[in-house]
Amino acid sequence: MAEHVHADHAIHGCFSKVDVGRLRGFVSTTTIFVFFFFLLAIAALLNWMNFPIIGGTPPPPPPPLSSEIRHEKVEFPLNCSNLVNHTTVFEPKESSTNKTCPDYFRWIHQDLKQWKSSGITKDMIERGKPIADFRLVIVNGEAYVERYIRSFQTRDLFTIWGILQLLRLYPGKVPDLDLFFYCGDNTVIMKSDYKGRYAALAPPVFHYCGEEAALDIVFPDWSFWGWVEVNIKPWEEQLRAIKKERERIKWEKREPYAYWKGNPTSPDRGDLLNCNVSDKHDWNARLYVQDWAKEIQEGFKHSKLEDQCTHRYKIYIEGRTWSVSEKYILACDSMTLLVNPKYYDFFSRSMMPMQHFWPISNENKCRDLKFAVEWGNNHTHKAEAIGKAGSKFIEEALTMQNVYDYMFHLLNEYSKLLKFKPTIPPNARRLCSETTEQGLLKEFMVQSMVKSPSDKLPCTLPPPFKPQAIQASLKAKDKIARQVETWETEYWKKLKA
Repeated sequence: MAEHVHADHAIHGCFSKVDVGRLRGFVSTTTIFVFFFFLLAIAALLNWMNFPIIGGTPPPPPPPLSSEIRHEKVEFPLNCSNLVNHTTVFEPKESSTNKTCPDYFRWIHQDLKQWKSSGITKDMIERGKPIADFRLVIVNGEAYVERYIRSFQTRDLFTIWGILQLLRLYPGKVPDLDLFFYCGDNTVIMKSDYKGRYAALAPPVFHYCGEEAALDIVFPDWSFWGWVEVNIKPWEEQLRAIKKERERIKWEKREPYAYWKGNPTSPDRGDLLNCNVSDKHDWNARLYVQDWAKEIQEGFKHSKLEDQCTHRYKIYIEGRTWSVSEKYILACDSMTLLVNPKYYDFFSRSMMPMQHFWPISNENKCRDLKFAVEWGNNHTHKAEAIGKAGSKFIEEALTMQNVYDYMFHLLNEYSKLLKFKPTIPPNARRLCSETTEQGLLKEFMVQSMVKSPSDKLPCTLPPPFKPQAIQASLKAKDKIARQVETWETEYWKKLKA
């Protein structure tokens, strides 16, 4: 696992001031120089203050290449200073051996399969420009970004920050590449738009999630380096806090109900709230709406993820699309009741029902939840074992070292498909891991900053899945889900008898 920089690490440049006052950041005035430099940074970055929320409707199909593309000119506030020597060397120990990556790394090959035979041309990439939030070009180990639109909150900023940390972890090893990145919720490159003779026109666009009907290339989301706006710490820090707090209440002593707390941002989540306890029904669920406006005002006293490991069962349900909450829910040791998802992130496709989670259908949420809790309370050892297996998967397969290695292999395999030599765009800016930012933004950046190059090689990328292996896995998951449905049918028959 990569180490992180100490708080007194020398850092320069500037970051966004998004909601820093509301998040109770503080301004350091220890020296006149820093104070003066910080005031200049504020003046330069006022255009980062207001972020529009990205809508849920995917943009229209990409226009022909001959069309004029108009983008708002927005600069990315990650500057490089001449005061710092950025040259570092990746020198793994001779005795280091690279272990095989976790099984979910195999999906890298599947996500790039669309372009395996044709390769990726400059024209293909350019077709993704109308959709993208930013363009990333890496040349000779240095990152250059051209930013087109203001992403929701600081998604783009922390995504780029994560990529910069990858370059620090494996300096000089990430190959030259050119890609476009979309930071919204909905998938955008739909398979139905690129069938037959149009297949060769599909633009490779990186995104946080995918679905069966889309070609989006799945990449780790921004929250691994922190979600400032809702005070969720970088993944290593947050996981540490969850592991500590979950030990306070042993599984058998926890509330024997299914717990969910979140923002009802989708019809499915709104429907889930109908399963809450009432005068007429008790579906064994205890559901709470998260009021983020109130939490911001009160300093996030009632939204700490580490304080939410108090029930034997926790519910995961998608929001508008996938949700970053999945890893936090699984980390609690509670048996995760996973409402059948439409979307997937980069790691979840290798999880198995009844091994890592209990499957819940979208159509019969309330009945499914009640039965799952009843089953768990009557099979406590088995339910606890599923909860612990889910947490073990998250702790062992989703280390930050593995997150960086996934990023490395995905970018490396992607670069192999390029049929042109990446060059620095005229309007792109070189970016570095430097900031004079204060408050929570800086705190999260410092916590998640890679301190030094790795002394180990990346894990070894496993080969692609064989087509029959993917089908066998899907059939196995479906068979398990049908077995659970059979148990549930028998349960309700007995209640009516």
